[in-house]
Amino acid sequence: MVHYFNKGGFLMFPLLGLFVIGIAFGIVKLWLLMRATINSKKFFSKITGTLEKEGVKSAIEICEKTRGPLAALIHAGLERADRGLSYVERAIENEAAIQLGHLERGMVWLSTIISVAPMLGFLGTVQGMIIAFETIAKSNDIVPSEVAGGISTALLTTFSGLAIAIPIQIFYNYFVNKVDGMVVEMEDYSNKLVEFLIDKDMIAR
Repeated sequence: MVHYFNKGGFLMFPLLGLFVIGIAFGIVKLWLLMRATINSKKFFSKITGTLEKEGVKSAIEICEKTRGPLAALIHAGLERADRGLSYVERAIENEAAIQLGHLERGMVWLSTIISVAPMLGFLGTVQGMIIAFETIAKSNDIVPSEVAGGISTALLTTFSGLAIAIPIQIFYNYFVNKVDGMVVEMEDYSNKLVEFLIDKDMIAR
């Protein structure tokens, strides 16, 4: 492996850097999303049950003890329940924008690595082909053993760039799908919360 890395030329070093950064971001993002994931249905049932039996204050305390964007969203809405429907909806919308920003944090770096890694690999391809053609021009003949080094460099960097981009792309697609699912849940349960508060007459008029 070290032999192929050294043979790939100087572009293998930035490619290695992109790989390390991409994997690090991917692992951290995966951990954060796993921590933000809760059983939404169970949590919302607990909130509505607490609202009916103990009131808004107790439900807010449950939200404060629960991690994740959905808990933050419901917390924001319940805190404005005594001010009226428009305040509740505005608080939920504002908190949703904040939570979406948190969920999407770091995604741009993964997207950048997915784009840049293959481009660096292709740059290595061009570099290798230039070396190969320069060798041919100097010798005035095509000797396979003389041009093989340049072509090998070209193939190694291209392979490395794609090998980096593919797993990072899988990470990225999973995260996008996960975030989209969480956003849908946030919208669904925030609407259900508003409907519940109106139905139970828990919003100030």
